[in-house]
Amino acid sequence: MAWYAYCIGEKQSFPNLARHRKPVPLESVQGVSGNQVFLYPASDMAVIVSEHNPLESLSQKSGVDHARVIADCFQHSTVLPFRFGTVFQDDESLRKSVRSNQRQFLGNIDKLRGKTEMHLKIAVGDTCGREAERSHPAEGVGREYLSNLRENASRQRERQTRARAVSFQMHRQFMPLDEEVSCRVIESGKMILDIAHLIDRKSVERYQNKFATTSAMMRDCQMQMSGPWPPYHFVQKLTRPAHQQPAQPLPAEAKLPSILIAEPFPAMA
Repeated sequence: MAWYAYCIGEKQSFPNLARHRKPVPLESVQGVSGNQVFLYPASDMAVIVSEHNPLESLSQKSGVDHARVIADCFQHSTVLPFRFGTVFQDDESLRKSVRSNQRQFLGNIDKLRGKTEMHLKIAVGDTCGREAERSHPAEGVGREYLSNLRENASRQRERQTRARAVSFQMHRQFMPLDEEVSCRVIESGKMILDIAHLIDRKSVERYQNKFATTSAMMRDCQMQMSGPWPPYHFVQKLTRPAHQQPAQPLPAEAKLPSILIAEPFPAMA
């Protein structure tokens, strides 16, 4: 029987597994394709899985179902999410992979215990992070092409500098336990900062209050907050391979990277 894998949790967090050596249904939780979710005991860990037909293709809804199961398990345990599409061909391949990675898994669970992830998305424009707006003169008719390129490049460098400054300011304001920052450019020329902060779960309300204060102070920036989430980015940070591979089912003997989902389901604080 093939198993579709969602995440690994702490066995002690699921009392139903205390006296069982075989998979136990996780009541009221449905996984990919509406399949029953099981707790699969493995040493001091529980692998959250559901039965899987290898011939069945995965859809966008499957990704949503995947994230929902992980978020549900996060209510009960520290979790290490698997990458979307991770499938074990049988019981032996699942056990073998868990055994070969047991020390790493247990170490990562210990590092992430009691922690959660918050997201900030910040649009960095020409005035973001500045107290006073500085306008740029309109481009004159007939300006040479190279002159336009130089001016655009100059503005882009300025946005990059502001993005770094905003990122530093967010770190100073929120003081997370850890962070992951990425930056991308959208069609309007603005830069979007995606910031993941790792914090204590007991500090979520304080973080939300700090966001309200910070967004009111930085009115020139468009800021959005989401979370709390399972610590997706920080599981990736702990298990990231040297050469990142695209999402695909993994062979049993492979080390198990974390799920790559752009917008996971929130967890309750």
